[in-house]
Amino acid sequence: MKKICIFDTSQGTLNMGDYIIRDSCMRELKDIIDDNFVVKFATHTPIAHNYQVIFNKTNAVVYCKKADLKILLGTNIITNNLFALSLNWNVNYITSKLYQGTILMGVGMASNKANINWYTRKLYKRILSNKYIHSTRDEKTKQILEQIGFKAINTGCPTMWQLTEEHCKKIPQQKSDCVLFTLTDYAKDYKNDKQMIEILQQNYKEIYFWIQGSNDLEYLKSLVEIKNINIINPNIDDLKDILISKKIDYVGTRLHAGIYAMQNFCRTIIIIVDNRARDMKKNYNLNVIERINIDKLEQMINSDFKTNIFINENNIMTWKNQFYNKKNT
Repeated sequence: MKKICIFDTSQGTLNMGDYIIRDSCMRELKDIIDDNFVVKFATHTPIAHNYQVIFNKTNAVVYCKKADLKILLGTNIITNNLFALSLNWNVNYITSKLYQGTILMGVGMASNKANINWYTRKLYKRILSNKYIHSTRDEKTKQILEQIGFKAINTGCPTMWQLTEEHCKKIPQQKSDCVLFTLTDYAKDYKNDKQMIEILQQNYKEIYFWIQGSNDLEYLKSLVEIKNINIINPNIDDLKDILISKKIDYVGTRLHAGIYAMQNFCRTIIIIVDNRARDMKKNYNLNVIERINIDKLEQMINSDFKTNIFINENNIMTWKNQFYNKKNT
C-alpha cells in the first residue's frame, strides 16, 4: 500500500468552482488511488510553518516527505511569480520540500503572462516531478512547463474528461424556458453584465442565479433588482439539484459552472471574461461569446446549436497509464 498526497485546491477557496474541479479529479483518480492510503492537503493554506518543515515536526510534514505519490488537482495554479502575496499555491522555498515530486493534473496558467521569473522557475524545478508527465488543461500551459524542462501533455481540464461525443449528443440543441446564470465577482463589467441579465430576463420565463464566488451575490445586487431572480445557494449539491430537476440552460461568466452544467446535460453558453475560457475554447470547442460582444447573446440563445467538445482521449489515457504501469511494476 502506497502513501499518497493529494494537494487539494478546493480547501480554503473563495470559489466554489474549485469544488467542481476537485470532485471531477477525484472521480478520474479513483482507480489509481483507491487501494492506497490517501491524505489531502490544501494548497491555498500552508501545510506547516517553516520551522516545522526544517525540524521535521508534525505528522503532516513527515507524511509529505515520505509519500510515494503526490498529485496536485487542477486549477489555474501555474504562475509567473511565486513571490506574489496572494497565491493559489501557498508555497515558499522552505516548504517546497513537502511538495517535491508533485505531479500536476489538469492545471492552467493564472494569467496571460508567460515570463516566469528566476525564483519561480527554480521553485518549480524543486517541486515538480521530472519522472512523470504533467497534465495541463490547455496548450499554452503545456508549452510553459516544457520550456521550464518538464514533460507535459494537454489533456484538458478533468472537468471535461466525461464530455465525450456520446455524452454531448444528449445535451439539448434548442432553448429551454429556464436559465441558470452566473457572474464573476473579481472580473466586473457593469455595462455588459447588466445587459446579459436583461437579455436573459427578456428570453426566459424562469431565471436562476448560482453564487459561485464569495462576492457574486453582492455584485448581482449592484446590477439589478433581484426579486424575480431565484438564488441558488453556494454549494455543489444545490447547483446539481437545479440542473437535474429542470430542463434548464446555462449562461454565464463562470467557466466551471458552465462545464458542470454540461456534465449534467444542460445546454451551455459561456461568456468569456479572462484567458481561461479563451484558451480552452481554442482547443476544446466550447460554446462561448466574448463579453464585449454581449449584444450577440440573444441571437445565440434563440438559435439551435450542438455541443461538441473536443476531448483528446488518447492524451488522457497516456497520462493515466503512467500510474497503472508503475502500479504493476
